[in-house]
Amino acid sequence: MTNDEKIQHWINLSDYDVETADAMLLTKRYLYVGFMCHQVVEKIFKASYTKLKESTPPFTHDLEYIALQGGFYETLSEEQQDFIGELNPLNIEARYSEYKAEISKRLTPTKCAMLLKQTKEIQKWTKETILSVK
Repeated sequence: MTNDEKIQHWINLSDYDVETADAMLLTKRYLYVGFMCHQVVEKIFKASYTKLKESTPPFTHDLEYIALQGGFYETLSEEQQDFIGELNPLNIEARYSEYKAEISKRLTPTKCAMLLKQTKEIQKWTKETILSVK
């Protein structure tokens, strides 16, 4: 697989996950809205890493780490940096039952709608700014 094919693969996965997040919001599965928002950003960041470093992204779910290692963390606005900090724990906490009850309390319909909106914005920004995809 060429580097461009790998990048496109990550973009396609990110696009698929944003559609899944939309579906989870519609069906009121709020825990999974948060989880899928994390997945969207993780995969678009891995596409960016792959483009900028021309290598396989690190095997981690830590959004900040991927952006730092990819050399594009500093191009994110402070608001975007704060947002990925908010998304980061949703990947792990959504997977383990001891965290599910607590995180479910925080993921209200309004909060999930806002997370999804911000996720779509950072995905679009990343595509246009780093990946040069419209």
